Amino acid sequence: MSSSPQINALNAQHSTGPRTDVGKKPSSLNALRHGLTSQVIVLPTEDLAAYTVFTNGFHDDLQPKNLIEKQLVQSLADTQWRLNRCAALESNLYSLAFAEAEAEADSDEPATGLDTALNMARAFRNNTDAIRVLGMHEQRLQRAFHKTLQQLQSLQSQRKIEEHRQLQQAAALQQVNKLKGLPYNPADDGFVCSNREIDDLVSSEARILEAQGAALYDFDPVKIAAAQALSA
Repeated sequence: MSSSPQINALNAQHSTGPRTDVGKKPSSLNALRHGLTSQVIVLPTEDLAAYTVFTNGFHDDLQPKNLIEKQLVQSLADTQWRLNRCAALESNLYSLAFAEAEAEADSDEPATGLDTALNMARAFRNNTDAIRVLGMHEQRLQRAFHKTLQQLQSLQSQRKIEEHRQLQQAAALQQVNKLKGLPYNPADDGFVCSNREIDDLVSSEARILEAQGAALYDFDPVKIAAAQALSA
């Protein structure tokens, strides 16, 4: 007799998916789950393409380099997406109140400034609990955003310091090989940088030293030439 898992697998092959409207609604959410957390981040009424562009912008700006950094950047994007949703929900509460007030007014006259102020006050009075909950939710998300951003900045700072240290070590080893007339492959010493990156570092540091030396003589070409002649 076939085991239960085998039977389930065979039945799944013949499944055509949910057929009723009730069944299709949960199924439609599958397309709205992003790969890192498997949580529904984008609501069915929101634009998945806009969310993707929004998230990609965070990754482009913050330039995560490893899995942990990418996860933190994704978390930042998702948190900010929710924060934007909070602002939109609050705005929608007031817009709904204005629309209801206009429908009840039974007048073709445009709303005055006083009408707008009263409608806003009425909207706040009628939705105090909802606005309060939104505010609490927004504060929690803001705290989460800033905490995550601090974690990301700390990790990236440590990584960049370590990358620079390793780049300097590789540059020193490259110079030794040049003195010996030998080629240099950073990977032989366990470095992940390229010779181009090493050359850029050496060139940058040389120009910085040159600029610092020129600053000692107020960037005066005559003084700099005199100093070079004395040191020759």
